[in-house]
Amino acid sequence: MQRRHFPAAALGAALLPGMHTARAQAWPQRPIKVLQGFAAGGNADTIARLVSTEMARNLGQPMVVEAVAGAGGTLASGAVARAAPDGHTLLLATGGHAVAGALYEKLPYQTVDSFQMVSTITFFPFLLVTQPETKLRTVADIVAAAKVTAGGLAYGTAGVGSTHHLIGELLARQAGAPLLHVPFRGDSASITALLGGEIPFVVAPPTAVLGQLKAGKLRALAVTGPQRWGGMPEVPTVAEQGVAGFDVRSWAGWMLPAGTAQPIVQRLHDETQKALQLPAVRARLEEMGGEARGSTPQEMAAMVAAELQRWSRVVAEAKIPRL
Repeated sequence: MQRRHFPAAALGAALLPGMHTARAQAWPQRPIKVLQGFAAGGNADTIARLVSTEMARNLGQPMVVEAVAGAGGTLASGAVARAAPDGHTLLLATGGHAVAGALYEKLPYQTVDSFQMVSTITFFPFLLVTQPETKLRTVADIVAAAKVTAGGLAYGTAGVGSTHHLIGELLARQAGAPLLHVPFRGDSASITALLGGEIPFVVAPPTAVLGQLKAGKLRALAVTGPQRWGGMPEVPTVAEQGVAGFDVRSWAGWMLPAGTAQPIVQRLHDETQKALQLPAVRARLEEMGGEARGSTPQEMAAMVAAELQRWSRVVAEAKIPRL
């Protein structure tokens, strides 16, 4: 009896890889859930909707973007890490993904190993932004004000563990300016607080403040990247204003749960590259202050690993308490 059953069992085992491939080829079988870890209407939300809308046209299924805000994007990352690796749950990760890996003592996932990278989408700088009537007009003004403010000069961000947060911590260390981090639930909330006079300045991506900057309701003091932002070339970089070597840019890209079939990964990768070649998508990303730039899954994995090492070093050297 064992001899009769053995060939059938062996045949079944042999068919498993083919069955796995067949299921992948039938993908997607239902709408794809796209999670992003910050408030609706913010930078991550805008990028996710922009690119997924174009990808869905070729995939034949809707890509439904959901904001799972909180804990520096780790709630969304954790939800995707736990999801079935069937290609129907996708993460729009940002630079905050690597920052959170450096800041949080314990996370319910591994920053790199719990995910299958797909492709980067864009890279972008941040802006230091204040109200027009404030006396803060340069990075030097921020440093001077911070040194005479009890408890440090407050600055707002999209949340604890965000790249915005680490930019402030890095600026405080490199410029010798005591700064007090005030986290909000997303960029919109921090900007509302700035407009209301609750905080003196915020760290925010261009897309979150562009409308208010153009309307004259806010003023940009500095760009965090290595060169000036094309959307407002008159705004100098932090490095130009005396903080030598200051260079912080964030990124956004797709991640899947680890173990997702390679045919699905490849299809998502290919559709991402197609979307990034569309003039309308590239133009919108540029308007937001970003550079449209895809990658291979391997290149993205290496980049995230390098970012994790970088921010872990910053956290350790600046003696930032881990969360």
